[in-house]
Amino acid sequence: MKTDKKQNQYRVNEQIRVREVRIVGESGSTVMPTREALDMARQQGVDLVEISPNANPPVCRLIDYSKFLYQQKKRAKEMKAKQVKVEVKEIRFGPQTDEHDYQFKLKHAREFLEEGNKVRAYVFFRGRSILFKEQGEVLLLRFANDLEEVGKVESMPSLEGKKMFLYLAPKKAGVAKKSQQARDREAIEAEQKELKNQKVQAEVDVEAPTNGGLFANAKISADALKKLTETED
Repeated sequence: MKTDKKQNQYRVNEQIRVREVRIVGESGSTVMPTREALDMARQQGVDLVEISPNANPPVCRLIDYSKFLYQQKKRAKEMKAKQVKVEVKEIRFGPQTDEHDYQFKLKHAREFLEEGNKVRAYVFFRGRSILFKEQGEVLLLRFANDLEEVGKVESMPSLEGKKMFLYLAPKKAGVAKKSQQARDREAIEAEQKELKNQKVQAEVDVEAPTNGGLFANAKISADALKKLTETED
């Protein structure tokens, strides 16, 4: 049934009843009477396939109809394969989730977002734990902030029954924004590196000869080489 439906999408050969058509191919396009186009198709042992019926005149190709259907099917399959299927992954917390469990779930959420999936994180309040809903909101906001590099908030924490939800979507490649924690860590590392470089330079200056150190020696050697070259000339 699917094959018949696909075939019926196109008019072929004698089904094309317009006065003239535009034939397209590797060498360009040509407008000619439909009867002439049909004769050309028979001579080449192929079919006259109408690929754009709404054009004026309709656009056709000279091609084997079975081959044409195969190409269309293959192209549709390739386009479907290129489509990214976005899934929604769930991350569940309790209102008093410990740090180890939090870091474990944070790691998984990061992986989900980096793979292009959305994340629905929620805190489940069991029984009287609903009294800690503010604590659950703080946890979800921290969660969103820790994933700032790879995810963006689609909706802020909201309470629905006994669950408080937070929705995150993946950021597009190349526009990920570093979290404040990451920026602070990089600043500290840069400062430590600068202090280390200053310490090394200070040690070099202390150990350098009184005549000006390594740079002075290098300058003396260069001057001597210059004089020697002038003498030889």
